[in-house]
Amino acid sequence: MIATGARGSVAWRLALRVMYRLLRVLDPLIRSGLQMGVGGLDGVVAVHVAGRRSGRDRSTLITLLGVGGEWYIGHPNGDTGWTRNAEAAGIVRIDPPAAGGDMFSVVRLPPGSERDAVIRATRTQQPFPGNLVYRAASRHIAAVGVYFRLVPTAAS
Repeated sequence: MIATGARGSVAWRLALRVMYRLLRVLDPLIRSGLQMGVGGLDGVVAVHVAGRRSGRDRSTLITLLGVGGEWYIGHPNGDTGWTRNAEAAGIVRIDPPAAGGDMFSVVRLPPGSERDAVIRATRTQQPFPGNLVYRAASRHIAAVGVYFRLVPTAAS
């Protein structure tokens, strides 16, 4: 039996880490596909955030999630560099812009019904095959996933 709990499943933590490293290698191809309008990448956006140490612009491809008229971003495997940067900066830029503009304040979601609804949305709004992985890892994601509500800023 695999240990689960506040830190999630060790097997899923490793599997998601490998999956996201593969995506990092494929990042240039995915970005090219986004620019060319390749199908199957609906909802994938570049999130730009200032590095918490360097202050330099950092860009990460993620899926923009829509739930109940609100926009959300997050990571299923707990805190990562970009989630820590977003929380420290308090603001992100989305490219291409979402409804509400391109500049958003971020509000980290605590455990509760809003976060649960966002996690459920990942199962259907992630592009294939991510949606299948998110369904299979749903207990792990509920235990450790980090998600933010996007609040449009006046600069948008």
